[in-house]
Amino acid sequence: MSDKLLEGYKRFKDGYYAQNKDRIRELAQDQRPSYVLITCCDARLEPSLIFDTEPGDLFVIRNVANLVPPYEVEGSYHGTSAALQFAITVLEVPEIIVLGHSRCGGIRSLVMDQDKMEKDSFISRWMSIVAPVAGLADPDKLNDPKTFTHCEQAAVGYSLRNLMTYPWIASRVEAGTLKLNGWHYNIYSGALKRVHDQDTISTMVEASEDASSD
Repeated sequence: MSDKLLEGYKRFKDGYYAQNKDRIRELAQDQRPSYVLITCCDARLEPSLIFDTEPGDLFVIRNVANLVPPYEVEGSYHGTSAALQFAITVLEVPEIIVLGHSRCGGIRSLVMDQDKMEKDSFISRWMSIVAPVAGLADPDKLNDPKTFTHCEQAAVGYSLRNLMTYPWIASRVEAGTLKLNGWHYNIYSGALKRVHDQDTISTMVEASEDASSD
């Protein structure tokens, strides 16, 4: 099976690499991406293809259901948080986009298979980051794609709100040097929709702070 990948590599080396050798060697010396893109590890998503970008344009962070955990310093392994910290504090990328998508297996498992997942499984613990999203699904409309679209877009909102719990993200957003956006991509139709922007994120954060103070 790996022969297909090796054949693809040969086409890349003889084609794209040969035609763009100078640019690629320049990138090898330094990276200055314009966007941090947090998206799902779903094999059907290919960010550089969807956005027609070149190597070096996107700093891509992929995980199950494009989630961002809230800021915390306990524990030992923080892959998404570490990638964010590097992108924002070292590379100083000026914009973060959380890209959700249709037919997301992670969101579907949260909504439909929550009781079937082992409580201490990696997936169960990871999806608990957006546990309230499961309550947004109408149990009588689980055959309606709009039900899951609503949940997927809500999960993007939770991730954006969690981004604002990172002090080195919140301070840059407040200073106007960092922008946050939330988008949703429909795999079937190819449609892209902005579902959250800076104003809605601010509203979500304020609502969260008000709720925690009650």
